[in-house]
Amino acid sequence: METLNRPQAIIEFCLAPLHLNPQTEAAQEVYRRLEHVIKTYQSKIPQPVSVDFSNMPPIVINEAAHGYE
Repeated sequence: METLNRPQAIIEFCLAPLHLNPQTEAAQEVYRRLEHVIKTYQSKIPQPVSVDFSNMPPIVINEAAHGYE
């Protein structure tokens, strides 16, 4: 897996398992907020931040155990 450093690429990778319809107002708002957070964080640090998801352990979310909210 390649290292991701563009906000949009990071967001798309993270949200891909949710299979959101990018045309919905809610999905667009999620993208907007996450992009703002990532860009703000990247602007506050002295060097560019890249995210390497290849060494990250998978997380399984049991919605039935935690509610479907």
